Amino acid sequence: MTHRSPSARDPASVELACEFGPLRLQSPILAASGCFAYGQQFAAFTDLRALGGISTKGISPLPRHGNPLPRICETAGGMLNSIGLENVGVEAFLRDKLPFLRELGVSVWVNFFGTDFPTYIDCARSLGNVPGIDVLELNISCPNIKHGGIEFGTVPEVAHRLTRACVEVSAAPIVVKLTPNAADNVAMADAVRQAGAMGVSLINTITGMAIDVRRRRPRIATAYGGLSGPAIKPIALRMVHQVATRFPDLPICGMGGILSGEDALEFLMAGARCVQVGTANFAEPGACPRITRELRALMAELDIARTADAVGGLHPWPPEAEMHDR
Repeated sequence: MTHRSPSARDPASVELACEFGPLRLQSPILAASGCFAYGQQFAAFTDLRALGGISTKGISPLPRHGNPLPRICETAGGMLNSIGLENVGVEAFLRDKLPFLRELGVSVWVNFFGTDFPTYIDCARSLGNVPGIDVLELNISCPNIKHGGIEFGTVPEVAHRLTRACVEVSAAPIVVKLTPNAADNVAMADAVRQAGAMGVSLINTITGMAIDVRRRRPRIATAYGGLSGPAIKPIALRMVHQVATRFPDLPICGMGGILSGEDALEFLMAGARCVQVGTANFAEPGACPRITRELRALMAELDIARTADAVGGLHPWPPEAEMHDR
């Protein structure tokens, strides 16, 4: 028999529904972009309607075939990938993928990108005025091919101008997905906030590498790729907390190595309003509903009545009571 502490509450009484800017999500647990395709592929393995939302694969104006194989490998505590943003393109997404997502009754976030300002803006305009899309998640971790390959997400001024341009052509709110490879993510968050972004997603993958020493070659064809999974969680938590501390009113969607309800609660306490689960889905298609159940049970155990009560609920260290005892 499981015994709850006197202060614990019935898990069924925990209110998981939460607000993210103007949106009301039925749960703070969403599936992350790039790790859940367009949702359809997971329908046979898990209850998609139990999710708070789905962030799609990154969509570009035209289809992309992605990078050459091999483009994924496991690492200690994570995964390295260089998929190359393979996707069906805007036209096929709107025709073949969005109708399925609309019917789920969960929040639909469409991740999108371009290779320069015009293609970003074109994509935002094409996607941001279509019924059934709740959020456009602007991926600024892509290289700017017209400016020496520098990422749009590493220079605040560039990110500000790009975000502003996308906000101006989209009826759907813009949430900017920030790269952890920037020198100052607080400055990046401030730049996109001032440009009109409704919120930010933190964090994208961290650039990494793996080597096959016996064959003397990189384990993925592009040599470098994006590291995700539990190995990056401490970094993600730190960045979420830094941005939330500086801008407490800015909605943050946290992500990076979430495998359990406790992981999710850590992000909420650090200041995220909701979270996305990514790499865990590859090994466990039902990870999001399981994590949701674990989060509810843990909140009940800790007598946290609502998701909103957990957000930013981190106590300073050392606790004030301990300081008085010294």
